[in-house]
Amino acid sequence: MILVLLNVKPTRMELLKLRKRIELARKGHKLLKEKRDALFSEFYKEMKFAKQLRSETESLLGTAFESLAISQARLGLLNLETFAESASMSSQAELNILEKNIMGAKVPVLRASGIKRNLLERGYSLISSNSVLDESAEKFESALEKIVSLAEKESAVARLSFEIASTKRKVNSLEKVIIPNLEMIKKYIEQRLEEREREAFYSMKKVKAKKELRQCAF
Repeated sequence: MILVLLNVKPTRMELLKLRKRIELARKGHKLLKEKRDALFSEFYKEMKFAKQLRSETESLLGTAFESLAISQARLGLLNLETFAESASMSSQAELNILEKNIMGAKVPVLRASGIKRNLLERGYSLISSNSVLDESAEKFESALEKIVSLAEKESAVARLSFEIASTKRKVNSLEKVIIPNLEMIKKYIEQRLEEREREAFYSMKKVKAKKELRQCAF
């Protein structure tokens, strides 16, 4: 810090520039604190949605696997694998990844299509299958839609968490380093200018006193 002060020009022009920098730094600090608070609000909201979706997804997957186990018991593993392969080949599911901006954080937006299908679209034989398999397929499709939504929310939570950490670092840097240093330099310049004013004042008094002595001598 001493080296920094040695390189400072203690002039009124520098003082004016410094005051503007401090004002901008304080405004930036205030805006970043507001952004941090808004990010926290979005973070907790997305976290709440993610927890709810995870609970719903786990519950749905549980019932889907139960239906699948019953189908396997009734149809046999070999037939079940054949049906699964047919359903996989007929799948038209697509996933598009978009993006939105939340307070500077780029958050993914997932758009899935073609996941939910009717009986004819699934591709397996309706004659050799059973209603339990249809129910299981429907539940897995619903669970997959939930998984896509869950992935979107958890990605948003991760991105917001990163942006919060980055914003907090900037707030702390301004609050604990940049603004105090600028204030210290400002105080240093003000002190130097005050010293110069006092020196100029004493010099003027001496000059005035000398003039008065000369006048008295004449």
